[in-house]
Amino acid sequence: MNLKQANILVVDDDKDILTAVRFLLKSEVKNIVTEPNPENLRKLLSENHFDILMLDMNFNSSINTGNEGLFWLRKIKELNRNPVVIMITAYADIDLAVKCLKEGASDFLGKPWQNDHLLQTLKEVLQNRDNPQKKQAIKEKQSGPEIIGESEVMQNLFRKLEKIAPTDANVLILGENGTGKDLIARAIYNLSLRKKMPFVKVDVGALTDTLFESELFGHKKGAFTGAGEDRIGLIETANSGTLFLDEIGNISLQQQAKLLTVLQNRQVTRLGTNIPIPVDIRLITATNVPFTELANEQHFRKDLIYRINTVELTVPPLRERGNDIILLARYFLQNYEKKYMKRQLALSGSAKDKLMHYSYPGNVRELQYAIERAVIMADNDMLKAEDIVFSPIEQTPQGVVSLTTHNLEDLERNAIEQVIEKHHGNISRAAKELGLTRAALYRRLNKYEL
Repeated sequence: MNLKQANILVVDDDKDILTAVRFLLKSEVKNIVTEPNPENLRKLLSENHFDILMLDMNFNSSINTGNEGLFWLRKIKELNRNPVVIMITAYADIDLAVKCLKEGASDFLGKPWQNDHLLQTLKEVLQNRDNPQKKQAIKEKQSGPEIIGESEVMQNLFRKLEKIAPTDANVLILGENGTGKDLIARAIYNLSLRKKMPFVKVDVGALTDTLFESELFGHKKGAFTGAGEDRIGLIETANSGTLFLDEIGNISLQQQAKLLTVLQNRQVTRLGTNIPIPVDIRLITATNVPFTELANEQHFRKDLIYRINTVELTVPPLRERGNDIILLARYFLQNYEKKYMKRQLALSGSAKDKLMHYSYPGNVRELQYAIERAVIMADNDMLKAEDIVFSPIEQTPQGVVSLTTHNLEDLERNAIEQVIEKHHGNISRAAKELGLTRAALYRRLNKYEL
């Protein structure tokens, strides 16, 4: 559907807003209806079909909870009507708008908006409604690699990313090592309204207490031994832009307290001075520490979690991404063919089977290195299973079992994965070692989606 065919309802108690949006859209859409009172939503939705509903976040209504937008969004869902809902919000309502996205809203617009941006948003939400799987990858808009994925878990991540990126909400990115958290952080920046301002990445997990303060906050000449000149800290460098703190889960409690002070006060004080410097940053953080462990106050301050975690994004491990493994393998194959000036290479059926049955403890990074090695060592234009060699860095030494769980199903799944990997995907040999028939092993492979 194009915008000219759309029926749109706008609900806002600001009559100036309704007049402006009616004037803007009357020549752009099939029909535009405006309504100042959300109490009339039920009647309007029962008597009319709307493709898009633009809904204000706050009304002078009987609800009057400060969460009116969320309340009415839930009411709309209860009515079993399915218009695309776009929330209308002031800057101060951003956190609440993000909650609405989690409840099923498709997008939100900040007040005041640019007319071109409003029209583009309306077009995009219609396109996404009609073809929700249209994106297989998010290409960073300025530079950098693609984030590739057709799997449902990645499509969900892409949808969340595109909603969150244009806001100023702080984002916590969770995921195992090698899943691509840094690419997600860069994509958020490149899709944000701050994309023309600085992007500063800091691996805070590698900083000692002294370096932490000096690197992040800056220092005055003579503040400590070796401070031979004034230095601007990385937080100050990121002013008006985006600060990405990687491995945030590994910083000490003392470092956490100092970072929390900066985030609460939105100002930084260089070492050796008492002069606070105002800073305006969008904060993105990432960690491979599980959220349940991060929430343990013996290791991480809860007040800091709330500061950095307006929204969290979880990057799925590669083993949960199904056929994305083959998509990524082909992507890396093409890149390394060019890099090492090789003829065009292809993956044999046995190579694909081996790739699909491996557990990838090193995630996408491990797959990338395995494909690079295979390209370098290739003797012909068809890569076979034996050409795919995974790094011993990620392997558990033979005879050593790493028990991260005592759940019987998890133990069985891990045993099956290890034995199949050991026999390079040969089901007969794997079944024999496991003491199962081939049919029984196939049933377990289906059960665990291996």
